[in-house]
Parts: sequence; C-alpha cells; structure tokens
Amino acid sequence: MSVNVSKLRNGLTVVTDAMASVETAAIGVWVGVGARHETAAVNGVSHMLEHMAFKGTTRRTAQAIVEEIEDVGGQINAYTSRENTAYYLRVLAEDVPMAVDILADILQNSTFDPDELERERAVILQEIGQCNDTPDDLIFDRFQEVAYPGQSLGRSILGTEERVGGLSRDEIKGYMAGHYGADRMVLAAAGKVDHGALVRLAEAAFGDMPALGPLAGEPGHYRGGREIAPRDLEQAHLVLGFEGVAYGDPDYYAVSVLSSVLGGGMSSRLFQEIREKRGLVYSIYTFSSAYQDGGLFGLYAGTGEDEVETLMPVLADELGRIGASVTDVEINRVKAQLRAGLLMAMENTRARAERLGQHILVYGRPVPPDEIMAKIDAVDRNAVARSAARIFRSPPTLAAIGRTGRLAAMKPFAEAMQAAE
Repeated sequence: MSVNVSKLRNGLTVVTDAMASVETAAIGVWVGVGARHETAAVNGVSHMLEHMAFKGTTRRTAQAIVEEIEDVGGQINAYTSRENTAYYLRVLAEDVPMAVDILADILQNSTFDPDELERERAVILQEIGQCNDTPDDLIFDRFQEVAYPGQSLGRSILGTEERVGGLSRDEIKGYMAGHYGADRMVLAAAGKVDHGALVRLAEAAFGDMPALGPLAGEPGHYRGGREIAPRDLEQAHLVLGFEGVAYGDPDYYAVSVLSSVLGGGMSSRLFQEIREKRGLVYSIYTFSSAYQDGGLFGLYAGTGEDEVETLMPVLADELGRIGASVTDVEINRVKAQLRAGLLMAMENTRARAERLGQHILVYGRPVPPDEIMAKIDAVDRNAVARSAARIFRSPPTLAAIGRTGRLAAMKPFAEAMQAAE
C-alpha cells in the first residue's frame, strides 16, 4: 500500500492510495457535514443538497454532467450520512483530471436552478414516501428518534415531507455556503493515481475555496425509550438497542466483535438460536453504529404477531449471558471474518478511497490495515465481556412497527433483562 497525504493552504486534505495493478481510479470528496449538523427547521437539507449538486452548475447543465462522465465510461454517485456527505466517481486513470474538475464544479458552482429544485424536491418526496412504505427501513428512523429524542442525531437523514416540501433555494444555498468549507473536505483517490499530479489538480480546482474553521455540532445525548406503533402489516418489525461507543473509544473493536458474535452472520448466536433452532424470525442481525461522540448498538428482527412473546425473553436471555459465555472459538471465527472483510475491501478501489476519506475525517490520518488488524487481534474474552456489561447496562431503546399488540402488552425490556440475569 502506498498512501500519501497533503494539505492545501486552505485546509483541504488530498490523500491517495496508489494501486499499480489496476487501470482505473475511484476519486471523491468526503465532506465532514451531515444530517446531525442541521437545525430542526432545515432537517433534510444535507440530503437535498447532495441531490442538487448534480443538477447543474454555472458551467454545466445537469444532463451535461452525467453525459461527460458516461461518455468515457465513468460512474458517479453520492450519499448523505449523519456525520458526512460524499460525492465520488470511478473513471479510467486518464480521466482523473476530468473527475476532479467535475467534483470541484458541483461543489463550488451549483446554480440550484428553481425548476431543477422543484423536480428534485418531488423525487426526494417520493424517496421519503418509499421509506414510509418500507417498514424494515422506516423502523431504523423510528429507533434513532427514540434513542436521541429531540436532537439532530435523532432526526431522519431524508427529513420529513413537511420540511423538505418547504426548503427554499436560499436556505439550501446558505447551508452550503455556511457548511462546505475547504478545511472540512477530503479529496481521496485510490487506484491508478499519481499523488503529486492530484495535488496540483486539487490546487487548481479547489485552491480558491474558503476555509470555514471547526464545525460546531449539537452533542448527542443517548436517552433510550420505547415506541410501539401498530400498523396493518404481516409482521412486527422491531429494533432493540443500547448506547454504543464512539469511533475513538478503546472498546470500539471489542464492541465490533461482540456485535458479530451475537448477530453478524449465519453462524452467530442470534441467527442460530432464534431462526435456525426456534424458527421465530426470517431476518435477525445486529449492528454497531459509531459517531464522533457516541454510538448505538442494536439488533433488528422481523417476527410474527404470535412469535413476539417468545422472541423477547429469548433475546433477553441471549444478551444477558453473552459476556459470561462467549468462547474463544466464537471470537476467533469473528476475527477471521473481520480480517477477511478488511482485506477483501482492499481489493476494491471504491472501498479504499472511502476508507481514506472516512479516516481523515474521523481520525485525522489514514489508519493502516495492519494497525486495524492488530487491534482486532487484541480483542479477547475479557474485552468482549467488559463491552457486553457496559453496553447492556445502558437504558434500552425499543422501536416497533406492525403487528405489535402483544409486544405493547409485555413488560419493558429492561425488566426482561433483569429477569434473565
């Protein structure tokens, strides 16, 4: 691996990972701005801004942007998360200058044409409607809201129909001007790239972009709670969670191992006990979501109305005993899975560029794979047990949608956990 990092005078970071064996490059801009940096009044603006970046600049129409990329066989995409927004392309090595020029153009010269804005507003409202019609997507927004009530970290990335329907062109432009500073951006590339050449391209394309200084965000305060929403569905979709850990937390990798042992694959405890042995669910898995200042640990399950009464005590039992009963065999299996996932991702230019952009935003430096693997290898039974005790003593969060009548009548999960101990 050949990783190089440079910083322009305005604070924009340029990072590259050269791969001699490929003829393409993945290149993008990762911006340290996401949904948690919004006020309630403009909830959804980060996501709308991501959409509008492709809808025309002072130099290119919306159609010209995609045609210029696809004329050379390239691909372009973007996403918005709670803490950052990414705009990225994959192109042949010879087309890297064009990719940099397009990224700089959409991030500095977007016009937010009123007609394009109304068309894209309609598209996003359709996206929100689709999410509302998809309970195994919607339930995660509900879970986030219950875990972080009344906070930016608890609001939907997409925003609400009311907020998105009312966002004005001036609000979107103002949000971009006030949040998209060069010092909050990382230009990351992996594949057939030359670091010095990319720095020169970045200086020409982004060198006049102003810095805005550190970004002050609303701190997240995990609360927990319960929201059970009956709906005429075939199943009950539920997410059960607890307070997790931040990216820089000493238990970060131990919590990742804990999550995988519990519900990270077909050999995991929850999958084997709850689906394979008892047939209580079709889908069940765990997740660990980290933020700069905290995190969430949770599990999703989709179950029938009759099965929920059996499912919840089994979940309480499995979570309550994991710390004392986890084995070296389970931990070593998960370590192998995490190690393989990391190494497999290293074969993909898009994944490598993504890793660089995220690491600069989170840690301020690229973290070498060997360092990550060493931290994974250091996790033992004591670390997993410590993490389980820490996670599961926090107040639980339960969000459920669908056939929830029997679930609503059950005692709170915290009491079920105490009963299982």
